Amino acid sequence: MSKFVQELREAGPTCSLAEAIKALGISRGHGYALARAGEFPVKVLRLGSTYRVVTADLLRVLGLDEVA
Repeated sequence: MSKFVQELREAGPTCSLAEAIKALGISRGHGYALARAGEFPVKVLRLGSTYRVVTADLLRVLGLDEVA
């Protein structure tokens, strides 16, 4: 398992939008635009000016939700 995947699994219930963007392999600008438009491929929580992504949803989209 890659270090990045391990870090995602240990991130807790949410991770940063930047981490999710990196995991999905999309550009930063496009990722933030999707989040602002409510079209990001996983659940995004907006807390003030901060975006957080539900880690379990991200792992599911990446096909990494099974127990290793």
